[in-house]
Amino acid sequence: MTELVAPVEPIRLAKRVVALARCSRSKAEQLIEGGWVSVDGITVEEPQFMVAGQVVAIDPAATPTTLEPATLLLHKPAGVEFLAGPHAALSLVTPATQSALDDSGIRKLKRHLVRLTPLMPLEREASGLMVLSQNPGIARKLMEDGHHIEQEFIVEVTGAIAPYGLFRLNQGLSYNGRELLPCKVSWQNEIRLRFAIKAVQPGQLRDMCAQVGLDIVAMKRIRIGRIALGKMAPGEWRHLPPGGRF
Repeated sequence: MTELVAPVEPIRLAKRVVALARCSRSKAEQLIEGGWVSVDGITVEEPQFMVAGQVVAIDPAATPTTLEPATLLLHKPAGVEFLAGPHAALSLVTPATQSALDDSGIRKLKRHLVRLTPLMPLEREASGLMVLSQNPGIARKLMEDGHHIEQEFIVEVTGAIAPYGLFRLNQGLSYNGRELLPCKVSWQNEIRLRFAIKAVQPGQLRDMCAQVGLDIVAMKRIRIGRIALGKMAPGEWRHLPPGGRF
């Protein structure tokens, strides 16, 4: 549906869409916020955008629905700050870095890339899965119950492991003066350990390995709960698909 003659006096885009689509203001705003409306061929997502003589068009396939808050899954590269600083992980989330592996079916919208809260901290030196969300329910779950959610790491190490070192990694170590909960640690190959662990703290894996004679060379988080990193390249992101649960 395309408007052929636009008004001369500037009005809000939402008002123009109401007249064009003969719908309610709330439906007009859903159409705009859902990325279904263009002004002179450019998608505009802001209902308050002012239009005058431009051509306003509504995608014929438009389905006005209430937008759900977005949750993004980022492959954070090693050396990128989790939260603070000009080169923090949030700066990597742009339209250009969306992974080609994103099969969520969620439409590409600018509003999905703002007001994101980084969740489940990941050390600067580590790479791997990171969660950024606009959804207060997901944020609350990961902040309040995150210590109950199992995380999986692949850790590359050097050195010779101490006698009974693997057993001690699984149970019997302490960190910052507190006994650690049992976890699941196994050799993936000659130089890589797999950790499946809950309530992990910054610096904990490095300290655990040091206690059994190993030094960490690289560390990657590949899973949080039921959500896996997959094959995304470092610096890429994808949507948590509808119904995805940690």
